[in-house]
Amino acid sequence: MRTMTTSPLELFVQAKNDIGKMVSEVEEYVVDCMSFLIELPKEKGIVTETQVKALNQYKIQIHGIREVLARDNMKVAFFGRTSNGKSTVINAMLHANILPSGIGHTTNCFCQVVGTDSEEAFLLTEESKEKHSVESVSQLAHALCHERLSEKALVEIHWPKKKCPLLRHEVVLVDSPGIDVSTNTDEWIDRHCLDADVFVLVNNSESILMVTEKNFFHKVSSKLSRPNIFILNNRWDAAALDPRSAEVHQQHMEHNRKFLVEELGICNREEADNRIFFVSAKEALYARLQEQGGLPPHTGAIELEGFANRYFEFQDFEKAFAECLSTSAVKTKFEQHVVRGKSIITDIASEMGKIQERAHHEKSKLMMQRQELVSKLDYVSHQLKLITSDEKDQICHTVEDVERKVSMALNEEIRRLHQLVEEFTADFLPNHIVITAYKRNLNAHLDKGLGSNMRARLSDAIASIVDSAKTTMTNRIKELLPEEKQHLVIARRQDHFEMFYRLNCDNLCEDFKEDIEFRFSLGLAALMHRFLGNKQASRLTIFGHSEPVPRPVLLTPGTPSNEFLPPSSDWAFAAKFLTAAVSGQGITGIVAFTTIVGLKLGWKILAAIGSVYGGIYLYERLTYTNKAKERRFKKQYVAHATKKLRLIVDLTSANCSHQVQQELSGKFARLAHLVDDHMDEMREGASQQEAQIKDLDKILESSRIHRNSANYWFNLFSIFERKYLQIDES
Repeated sequence: MRTMTTSPLELFVQAKNDIGKMVSEVEEYVVDCMSFLIELPKEKGIVTETQVKALNQYKIQIHGIREVLARDNMKVAFFGRTSNGKSTVINAMLHANILPSGIGHTTNCFCQVVGTDSEEAFLLTEESKEKHSVESVSQLAHALCHERLSEKALVEIHWPKKKCPLLRHEVVLVDSPGIDVSTNTDEWIDRHCLDADVFVLVNNSESILMVTEKNFFHKVSSKLSRPNIFILNNRWDAAALDPRSAEVHQQHMEHNRKFLVEELGICNREEADNRIFFVSAKEALYARLQEQGGLPPHTGAIELEGFANRYFEFQDFEKAFAECLSTSAVKTKFEQHVVRGKSIITDIASEMGKIQERAHHEKSKLMMQRQELVSKLDYVSHQLKLITSDEKDQICHTVEDVERKVSMALNEEIRRLHQLVEEFTADFLPNHIVITAYKRNLNAHLDKGLGSNMRARLSDAIASIVDSAKTTMTNRIKELLPEEKQHLVIARRQDHFEMFYRLNCDNLCEDFKEDIEFRFSLGLAALMHRFLGNKQASRLTIFGHSEPVPRPVLLTPGTPSNEFLPPSSDWAFAAKFLTAAVSGQGITGIVAFTTIVGLKLGWKILAAIGSVYGGIYLYERLTYTNKAKERRFKKQYVAHATKKLRLIVDLTSANCSHQVQQELSGKFARLAHLVDDHMDEMREGASQQEAQIKDLDKILESSRIHRNSANYWFNLFSIFERKYLQIDES
């Protein structure tokens, strides 16, 4: 006997493993793509909600494909009339007497034989997941049993794979009740046939195909595109004793070929010849049971003439069946998965391309915006430096102008100081307490008056200068700010600038010492001050002198003293004597002077002069009232204050210019701070844009990797098609 080499069914197992592993990895890839899309920023418009939902659907579909692949197997459905040997054929293929068989109507429901990794066989029903002993199949599925199931029910028989080579290759065999015992065949097809890869029509060789069998497969062909159908003419051992067996064989071939080619149109004549077999399932089962020691040798059932040929025919059927089943199962089970997988991968690659395109567009836009922002930042920074330099110079010029104006105005006010002092009115008494209060009030009046006069002279002019400078710098700074921030410049404008003049006359005139004692205007001291001047008169005083009066140098003995005397003149002598009298101390000099003048001019003239002189003295003495004292006080105060104020002209003008400098510098500093804030915002914006560009680079790189991965998986699916489905896309 012949034995089969490597089974072609291994192609399905290998293909299932390959596509299962591939789909599992593709699912991980889709999940990774899904995570990538979820992490993308929605506000940039790089990814849409539709894309996320679509990818989520792809993930669900790939997961569903993986679950279907885990359950996929090669399914073979056996159909035929009652007692044609369907169960016996399955038992012979499984090398075990598993399904109930015998004469008459035996199989009452659908029996599905699947492989299990368990060492013990068991049985499952649709109503319960409880495992039953495999021996109970003769009760549940046998038509003669009172506890049998309904004809549309399904019983799963899990048979250990190690006991049956066929079940190791993911093959599922389905036995059915006779199609001639029920009219509900449409439901059979819908429940048990739509996922079958191969149909085996088991016919009784003692008769030809009946209408019932043909109608059933016409229905199958109408619901499935080109189903794979094998026709087994079973019980061909009955022809061993018939001398016309060859003619019967030819008759069956013609009828079967016509049914497959012409009536169903599922194959051509050559293919049909390879799908029609004449076998004896009972002989094949007995032979295999005998090979395994399940039957004693020389059993009569396998000793009929032609047994070897029939057994070889059965093995040829198994080989053709395995090749067709494997090829068909790979195509029917995996082709749609591959097509769907390629479609999903193509869609994902397209979506990644869209994301890549949007990210690239967003990056280009951001780079342009950043370049514009950096250029604007450089421009604003450069302009701010220029404006700062210009405004510093302008502030310096303004400060110098203000200092000059203040100095001129203050000098003018100092020259008019006597008018301001004359405007002061208060009770004046030659009393220390009253004079002290008078000086304090006069100082306050002077402070107020000078400040008021200075403001009247300068406030409008200086305020105009300051406001003009502020307006200029504001307008220049405003141009550096965006429109939405320009209102801050207007909001920061201050009120009209007001100058403060701090003269502090109390401190300036603190050392003022008034002299309001009576002084005769024609007194000798007054006359000397008037004629000799203050400096010369200060040397010669009535009550003392700072320099010694020149005296004649003592002559040496024998030298005549008249050589050193001045020329003889009475007036010259009188002048000298007057000088000596004035320089002398006490009343003695005055008496001596009067005596000399009287001798020269005459006593009458002297008396007249003395009367006039005394009258003048008496008049001045009587008119020297508090008002006169006040006038002398104010005159002395004006002289003292003028002297002191002239000392602080430069200081005051510098102080005022410093106020202007502070005002303008502060204003410009506040305006420049707005520009600095704007520049900081631009720098922050540039930094954020740089970070966004880096993020977009990562998105571009990730989308490129995912797109390349999609191409990689697409190529793997294409390789699978060429390897297992014989599809060449070229």
